[in-house]
Amino acid sequence: MIRVMLPAPLCTLARAGREVRLEIAGRATQRAVLDALEAGYPMLRGTIRDHATRRRRPFLRFFACGQDLSHDPPDAPLPAAVATGVEPFLIVGALAGG
Repeated sequence: MIRVMLPAPLCTLARAGREVRLEIAGRATQRAVLDALEAGYPMLRGTIRDHATRRRRPFLRFFACGQDLSHDPPDAPLPAAVATGVEPFLIVGALAGG
């Protein structure tokens, strides 16, 4: 069971709480987590990753176990604490302004 923490706008869109729990078949990777998230909450398709390229949207970041995983390869294994549900996988909206 993977725990995923969503930013408030995505919680509203998904009609879900701040934390969602996902079953992942196979290795826990960013791609597997996002595929499961989009399968369980189809209204999130295209909000976290681009429809065509499947790349992370520019103003979203991924964190786990105190590390920024945003630029890691999508098929790299997630930390064991995330894969076992001890720690959450965080999707965080970046702040910008000027």
